[in-house]
Amino acid sequence: MVSVPGKKERRGIMMPDKKFVALTFDDGPTVGITDQVLDILQENEVVASFFVIGQQITDETGYLVKRAHDMGCSVENHSRTHRSMPKLSREEIVSEIQYTSDRIEEITGEKPEFFRPPFIDYDRKMYDLIDLGFICGYGCEDWVPSVTAQERIDRVLQVANSGFIVLLHDMKDNYNTVEAIKTIIPELKKQGYEFVTVRELFRRSGVKPQRNVTYMGANEVREDSTV
Repeated sequence: MVSVPGKKERRGIMMPDKKFVALTFDDGPTVGITDQVLDILQENEVVASFFVIGQQITDETGYLVKRAHDMGCSVENHSRTHRSMPKLSREEIVSEIQYTSDRIEEITGEKPEFFRPPFIDYDRKMYDLIDLGFICGYGCEDWVPSVTAQERIDRVLQVANSGFIVLLHDMKDNYNTVEAIKTIIPELKKQGYEFVTVRELFRRSGVKPQRNVTYMGANEVREDSTV
């Protein structure tokens, strides 16, 4: 789960005419949720990025990681245990990232390229130790059970802009998000958005991810991300 994103800063990067959006899902893989998310992506012929928790990748859930990868989705790093990482030692931080990256590579054959800090908590030490692009994105408090599917839909559509990253969760019992994306995806397609992975978002936007910043979208970083 994650805190509400903070202030943003436009970097003045020129985006191409094409409108891109990257759906992302945190805290999986989760049997009963991630598979429904993948079904909806497949039905709509779109892709997304999954920021997985290493300890969630088990013999029972590994097939979900493989399925996502085989569908063209990217699988990225969200730590091993989902602890607040600024409180960890340097050795613990490295272990959290390495374990999850290794598990992803074992299943997909590819190393992750991006990292979303648990709770969007990060500090200079993490920037120094983690050689992955840091991602935040626009959330809709979809980890809060009382936030309805319609509220999640409305919040995502209200912040839609070219190159933006949507922060969602495929965690246990998060059925409201499963319902919400059934509307979010076709509505954004209707508005002319093309769905891409986070990796494709940066590449096709002509943006090379920089170190020491945390991205809200391809052309936008968190104002407080240069810690």
